Amino acid sequence: MVESVWVGFGSHSVSAGAFLPVLPTTPFLLLASGCFMRGSPRTANWLHAHPTFGPILTDWYQQRTISRRVKKRATVMIVASFSFSMYMVPALWLKGMLLLCLIVLLCWFLRLPETESVAGTAENS
Repeated sequence: MVESVWVGFGSHSVSAGAFLPVLPTTPFLLLASGCFMRGSPRTANWLHAHPTFGPILTDWYQQRTISRRVKKRATVMIVASFSFSMYMVPALWLKGMLLLCLIVLLCWFLRLPETESVAGTAENS
């Protein structure tokens, strides 16, 4: 019973991360990975072996890093989603709170170390 709840949360997290166009995928994948590890190790292994999602999770769990490409995309999407939210919210104090949250989030996120991809560089050919 409890395992199916974890699998359900994980499934919703993967769906939200993959299909919501304005939100970064990485936090949803990390949440899904944690849920699947508790509810279905088989599904967690599938997610970690996935050609698109696996490298992001591996970088995070092994080195606590993200790739430069993921970081750039996520930064653009974070700024875009917060900007849209600030545009839509009518109250000035809410706009201020959103701006404060954006600044705090970006200060944390931009300080995360980046993965150096050396496999495709000219030195390795």
